[in-house]
Amino acid sequence: MTLIFAAFGGYLLGSVPFGLVITRALGLGDLRQIGSGNIGATNVLRTGNKPAALATLLLDSGKGAIAVLIARALLGEHAAQIAGGAAFLGHVFPIWLGFKGGKGVATFLGTLLALAWPLGLAACATWLLTAFISRISSLSALIAAAASVPLAYVLGRADLMILCALLAALVFYRHKANIARIADGTEPKIGKKS
Repeated sequence: MTLIFAAFGGYLLGSVPFGLVITRALGLGDLRQIGSGNIGATNVLRTGNKPAALATLLLDSGKGAIAVLIARALLGEHAAQIAGGAAFLGHVFPIWLGFKGGKGVATFLGTLLALAWPLGLAACATWLLTAFISRISSLSALIAAAASVPLAYVLGRADLMILCALLAALVFYRHKANIARIADGTEPKIGKKS
């Protein structure tokens, strides 16, 4: 029952669509009608409002981290992993938006930072390095997600490898269209307005 409670609480926290809330509050329109239609920070950046994009990034990553930290404090380490995974699912499939949410990258990274900060930092560094080289956010997300599994092993957190693999698989699933655009060279660069 405690693990079910952790999953339910994590999912509800993760399902809060901060990007949508922020852009509407600032009068930037319906984020689902802008750029890729995604509710995450990369698409918020396409509105041209960098502070709004940063706020979305911090809040989306924060909800994964907070879910982990609350569950760990109240229910233990297994519950923390379940709550983090559930927060990710909530972001990707939010009940409030008909289960059509974001791609989960920020929430994924926030979850890793809270579960094991060296692993989270390594995944974030992978994202940043790839973004610096490619200037493509989706490619950076895919490489960081894939790298999280071996990174978990190398950094002594083999217990997180299954969770990382499951979340990485969902990151790849949610980036199907991006993968096709990367392959044909039409994926937009970071900061490009739509």
